[in-house]
Amino acid sequence: MSDYVATAEGPDADPIKGTAQLVEHILRGSKPEEQWRIGTELEFIAVRQEDGHAIAWSGRHGVEVLLRDLAERFEWAPTTEGRHTIALHRGETSITLEPGGQIELSGKTVRTLAETRDEIEGFARQLVTVAEPHGVAILGLGAQPVSRLDEIEWVPKHRYGIMAAYMSRVGRLGHRMMKQTGTVQANIDFSGAADAIDKMRVGTGIGPILNAIFANSAILDNEESGYLSYRGHVWTDVDAARCGILPFLFHERAGVEEYVEWALDAPMYFVRRDGAYVDLSGTPFREFMNRGANGLWATVGDFALHLSTLFPEVRLKTYLELRMIDAQPRETILAVPAITAGLLYEPDCRMGAFDLVRRWTLEEREQILRDGQKRGLATRVGRLKLLDLARELVAIAAEGLRRLEQADSAAQSGLGEEALAPIRQLLEDGRCPADISLEAWRNGKPEERVRRLIDKTRWQF
Repeated sequence: MSDYVATAEGPDADPIKGTAQLVEHILRGSKPEEQWRIGTELEFIAVRQEDGHAIAWSGRHGVEVLLRDLAERFEWAPTTEGRHTIALHRGETSITLEPGGQIELSGKTVRTLAETRDEIEGFARQLVTVAEPHGVAILGLGAQPVSRLDEIEWVPKHRYGIMAAYMSRVGRLGHRMMKQTGTVQANIDFSGAADAIDKMRVGTGIGPILNAIFANSAILDNEESGYLSYRGHVWTDVDAARCGILPFLFHERAGVEEYVEWALDAPMYFVRRDGAYVDLSGTPFREFMNRGANGLWATVGDFALHLSTLFPEVRLKTYLELRMIDAQPRETILAVPAITAGLLYEPDCRMGAFDLVRRWTLEEREQILRDGQKRGLATRVGRLKLLDLARELVAIAAEGLRRLEQADSAAQSGLGEEALAPIRQLLEDGRCPADISLEAWRNGKPEERVRRLIDKTRWQF
């Protein structure tokens, strides 16, 4: 949940005069194909090594201390809110915090998988280095496995207070999303309106398959959750007005204008003025744009901030974000940007991927997504299982990476097969990352299951 901050000058500061201006804002992100890059955002779950409980925000061994240690030892520049260190940055890269203390790396956009690997591994090594002296383990899981919701301390960011209060009114699982879950997000570019919508359509269409491939949140509240992707399930009951599969994407004439219209009707959380958040929660952005609120009038920057608080399966800003994947362990993390690039940056492979799901109705898409969150690759899709579609999807991604590398030998640095190999092996065995954590949880003495889970899922170097 990276913080968007509008600039005080330029287009962001312009008052909104009509929806065309908002479409124009999004399309400012359009890039020619030779400038396309990939970005990766990854959330890490930090727990006490001794018992698997979430570490506190405060205290001698809390999250804020880890941030300060990172800043001191590895030359990150801190960002403060009040007297607290709540983020770090260095160049285009930032380290932010989710509401329950999950530590998020928002990497810079890069051209090669090698650069992605080096950035993720480099930061993870730094994080493990500062965490271990505090008795903290860094886990590659999509959910906090042991601590219950009321045991996890809130990160003291004003925006999270506004969001938490509103979420408690519109859904049952919003606080779980905020405090207990972790994701990995792949960000990609588009060349214009038609390309943006096509990539959104395909990304959303194959979303249930991707969620099942990377399902990794089976343990919650110190027990089996009943879901292989509990993180995915959480999003079904956060806020129906800003989450889920967007039906209009599958209409033949869908465009960026339809996304803007949907966003305008979605409820706001806040705007930012003079460095502070102003609570406008529940007000549709369209109403704010037309009538103002609290003596304030909408700017393009306010709309950009609003876009960052919407949570569809694929989110459109000045770039695209695929949001359906659980946080991953070290072994499978690179497969996320690799599959995304191979499927969505190569036109024939993008078409081939969509052919796997083209005939699903909206109701089938939603049902398969829900079933997949629970049963993963074993989910039935007609005469097939998601496992069959997953194997084919990864094969298409591998072909896409091969073609991209042929077109630009430096683009993927030969890492396509290396990145996909761990996922290919899991699929060959009919498993996903959640199956690995469940095996650790189940196989052995019950009193040692947390230790086994930590040993199996922690980031180690």
